[in-house]
Amino acid sequence: MKRLVLFDIDGTLLISRGIGREAKRQAMLECFGRTGDLDNHVFGGKTDWGILADLLAPFGYRSADLGREIQAYEAAMARHMNAIRAEHSAAALPQAFALVTTLREDADTLIGLVTGNTSKTAVIKLDMAGYDPAWFPVGAYGNESAAREDLTRLALRRAGAYAGRRFAGSEVFVIGDTPADIQAARAIDAVAVCTGYAERDQLASSDPDFLLGDLGEFMSLMLA
Repeated sequence: MKRLVLFDIDGTLLISRGIGREAKRQAMLECFGRTGDLDNHVFGGKTDWGILADLLAPFGYRSADLGREIQAYEAAMARHMNAIRAEHSAAALPQAFALVTTLREDADTLIGLVTGNTSKTAVIKLDMAGYDPAWFPVGAYGNESAAREDLTRLALRRAGAYAGRRFAGSEVFVIGDTPADIQAARAIDAVAVCTGYAERDQLASSDPDFLLGDLGEFMSLMLA
């Protein structure tokens, strides 16, 4: 394999309409008895561990201490998400499904995930949007660290173990939709590719290697 492509999920591969926030609400109430300012919190670019830490900080919780609770929280969030999935929808974003299909057929490319979603909720959202989670054999998830940069490092190590070789930074593409995705790509010297919800000027000011209108442009980029 000559290259590694790591995808963010929300705002990159798919859009899910409210199910993540509602699953967090119910899981937080179950596990901690409170939700903090959940309704006004901005999730973009953050990990679920980091979001939990932000919301619970006013109540004296420390991010490091939440590591002891994250497994139970992840399980609760997945359980609640499955319970309400029939009331919500998720859809692949334009060109994203076609791009994933094309890359899966390329013997020189390994695809994976770097997402703020937990490992269990990532699977649910992908399935809701029509993706088979097995298409992404490597990844790192938002229950594994509060810091996004830790996840790209972890995904890179797992990809190397899976492929049986080390990927150089120039061979790794991190595709996301927020400045945090760009920062996470920089942590492993990868190529940062951005498209998605954040304002274009905001993304441009974060200096991605490539700023695309949609994922349909990515194959042309790789071929070039």
